[in-house]
Amino acid sequence: MEELKNIILRNMKRQNFDTIAVGVVDFNENSFETLDLGRPEGMYFDLASLTKPLTLTASYHHYPELFDKEMMLTLEHRGGLPSWGRPSAYDWKELISGYSIVESETVYSDYSALRTMLELEKKSGKKMSELTAEFWTDEVCFWRELPDYVTCPDTGFRGGEPICGDVNDDKAYVIGEFTTHAGLFGTISGICQTLLKLQSETDFICTVEKRLPYEHRFAYGWDTVDNPKNTVAGAGCSAKTFGHLGFTGTSIWIDPKTLIGHVILTNATQNYWYQREGLSELRQIIGQWIWSNRR
Repeated sequence: MEELKNIILRNMKRQNFDTIAVGVVDFNENSFETLDLGRPEGMYFDLASLTKPLTLTASYHHYPELFDKEMMLTLEHRGGLPSWGRPSAYDWKELISGYSIVESETVYSDYSALRTMLELEKKSGKKMSELTAEFWTDEVCFWRELPDYVTCPDTGFRGGEPICGDVNDDKAYVIGEFTTHAGLFGTISGICQTLLKLQSETDFICTVEKRLPYEHRFAYGWDTVDNPKNTVAGAGCSAKTFGHLGFTGTSIWIDPKTLIGHVILTNATQNYWYQREGLSELRQIIGQWIWSNRR
């Protein structure tokens, strides 16, 4: 891991953010290693869209019987909902519930994630926060429930002030309630432990592997690799590798062939959200090193 640390430090010079943590998860050994280059260590990162697999996809793996055909479509972003929008805090549930679910080509959509959440709440009779709380370990939580003592890196600006400890995603911030498209925060060790917990309770890796290769992009809500030789997950992974990306520069990738996964947490939106070429390159460099050295 010392070699990986030096690689990351060299490549951080080309980034426009200052904090990164990396975890390597060995599902065979039920273990993980981390590099935490934050100041201080143990920072809580805004997980952005990693919230989706840690809530909705984890719900599927625990309670597949709750998911009917329409919910599978919204879970996999094929339900015909808009790709973008800015709902108000007052009528967002009515807005999201008002869309008809019609099978479509893949359209990655926060609205799809919110609709899946609303349908799950109806089916289970529980609030989504209650349904999912058991899935995570202690160092993962909803942004409004961050302990006072934790430190978070800045992830941008809102109203001229740095965003620090508040969710970066504007929809999640405006809604203010627990949502499944964004809003979770966590440490690098917390995410690694949560993935190991999910695997021990559901064997989700086997479930997803059996569905791959898949004709659609998202399998049970997990994103998939299109070209293992040229992927943001890092060259060298197998064709059945799956995971997810987050807007703030976060990612999870898991290779069922080796049962190795990696987690990258950054504050890539610290200064601006565009020009993400450096972040993509860093993700690929880290992933390629991990796939090459953790077989």
